[in-house]
Amino acid sequence: MRCDKFLNAVNITKRRAVAEDMLAHQVVFVNNLPVKKSKEIKIGDIIEIRYLERSEKFKVLQIPTTKSTPKSKMAEYVEKLEGGK
Repeated sequence: MRCDKFLNAVNITKRRAVAEDMLAHQVVFVNNLPVKKSKEIKIGDIIEIRYLERSEKFKVLQIPTTKSTPKSKMAEYVEKLEGGK
């Protein structure tokens, strides 16, 4: 699944346009590399979002098969990792 669609589908971002903007400004990293919105996300990838004063890391557990998932099911798809700033 494309990075922009994944961020939106698992509720890391509220809208796909927000995900696309974050990717365009290179604040999203997959396995410590800045990525474009077309980057394919795979199980086991580490996604890091670097905000101005902090960062959040997520480990991909599953790839959703639907366009969106309930917020309550987020933990099935990503695991929030400790170690952000």
